[in-house]
Amino acid sequence: MRAARLLKAASGSPKGCDLALDKILPIGGGLGGGSSDAATVLLVLNKVWDLKLPNSELQRMGAKLGTDVPVFVYGRNAIGEGIGERLTAIDLPPAWYLVLTPQVSVSTKETFKSALTRSTKRLKMSPFLSGQGANDLEAAVVARYPDVAASLGWLKQHRPQARMTGSGACVFAEFETEAEARALHSALPGAMQGFVARGLERHPLAG
Repeated sequence: MRAARLLKAASGSPKGCDLALDKILPIGGGLGGGSSDAATVLLVLNKVWDLKLPNSELQRMGAKLGTDVPVFVYGRNAIGEGIGERLTAIDLPPAWYLVLTPQVSVSTKETFKSALTRSTKRLKMSPFLSGQGANDLEAAVVARYPDVAASLGWLKQHRPQARMTGSGACVFAEFETEAEARALHSALPGAMQGFVARGLERHPLAG
């Protein structure tokens, strides 16, 4: 709703819309579900209302809604700098992911309060993309949420490069093939939940 109202106010369009959301991603999972929903509303209404606003303008609006929104509007794999508003396109190899979904909702605001530090080692993107980087929020979330710690611990036993998504609570591991991801998914302990997903190179609505 915030995205639709922002676009309507910025464009002056007299048109309206009906919005319905089928929520699939877990709330508070750190997967960018809300941000991608907002970005999709901007992209769809720009077309439906025939506004013809450039992608760069939609990204600027998206930054007012949340730091993750611009990259979803951008619509392809990218490195984000600043607060997420400076984007550089990158090419990534096809990948599949096993995502575990601990049944907790992590507060991004509280996590940032306790985890942000100025002593983090600066890192070039090439080693980060090859799995050698770190998520500065991971330690803070693991310390406060036992379910996240358990899921990440189990996943790291099988895939040492496993990480937490953004500010959590979900954790994930990357695979080259769907078969590898589904094989580990089938081995999940009974108390853990998760799903397998294919990485996308472009947003379905990207121009």
